[in-house]
Amino acid sequence: MTAPAPATRTAPRIGVVAQVEYAGLDDGRALFLTAEELGYDVGYVRVRHLQNSLASPLLFLAALGRDTSRIQLGTAVIPLRFENAGRLAEDLATADLLTGGRLRPGLGSGYSAHDAIYARAFGALPGDRAEHVDRVLHDLLSFLDGEIVAGADRHIEEVDPGSPLRIQPQAPGLRERLAYGAASPVRAAMAGHAGLGLQLATMAPDDGSGRSFEQLQLEALEAYREASRAAGHGEGHVMVSRQMLPVRTEEELERYVTLIPRERTAEPGLGDEHRAPEIAGHDAVYSRVVIDDPGTVAQALLADAVVQAADEIALVLPFGAPAADQREMLGTFADLVVPHLLTGIV
Repeated sequence: MTAPAPATRTAPRIGVVAQVEYAGLDDGRALFLTAEELGYDVGYVRVRHLQNSLASPLLFLAALGRDTSRIQLGTAVIPLRFENAGRLAEDLATADLLTGGRLRPGLGSGYSAHDAIYARAFGALPGDRAEHVDRVLHDLLSFLDGEIVAGADRHIEEVDPGSPLRIQPQAPGLRERLAYGAASPVRAAMAGHAGLGLQLATMAPDDGSGRSFEQLQLEALEAYREASRAAGHGEGHVMVSRQMLPVRTEEELERYVTLIPRERTAEPGLGDEHRAPEIAGHDAVYSRVVIDDPGTVAQALLADAVVQAADEIALVLPFGAPAADQREMLGTFADLVVPHLLTGIV
């Protein structure tokens, strides 16, 4: 979505984050086609293992790339705890070629405090999960950068012995479109130093300081920008997601307040940020949920300091919401909220 914006602020990109379930793959496809028709810049899918939601998002996005022509397609996020760097590099590059260079992959660590439940399917971790994730990330970036991983021997067809071998295919520009889903300042700075984009979600780790969600996320965002500049990558690219749902009628309001994220423990309808254990078992601070008329939603987003400092705003659709409701939310947000976000005026 592009439109004139005040000179003091570049118009942000507009995205959407959705969870696609295996029983609703056709609904997921229709949702992203609707997002493209409405002018959204990026559509992201969530990734979940051992659940009835996309575990192989690149297959879905590659297929979706054949049906779409403009919208960029991303993940929020691929958890690296479960990945092999070489295979992931191959899959990412293949999916990027199939989508015509429109892939915007978001990567992350993992999401369970009880790693043993994944051991049978994905193998037990030999050591610390964070160290494993960092190794996978380091190798993935090196492979995408074209690292020579071996020299060909006489068994490699149609290649002269001794020729350098790289992970194939190589997808120009893909490396620059990678992002990392970081919540803490330390991990955000790591992403900035590595030249990755930053994805900020709707929760932040609770450091015990009592600071607000907005203050905690701003610290992570500023740590990312500083590290990115210091490493010579400029300001980088920050995507921030928020669950702020515009409603047109009282009936929609009554229906939507029951659709806030299932992992939230706050009473349905409560809009203030709150503290609760997050999905990995650590204490976290969750952002506000705003379900109100479009003007109020726009005002809340424009008053959000993290949103105003970001390059991209992504609407998080309620997970498990009926397909018709999700498409209705997309349309209302695009028609009645996005114009305010692009101009900065309500």
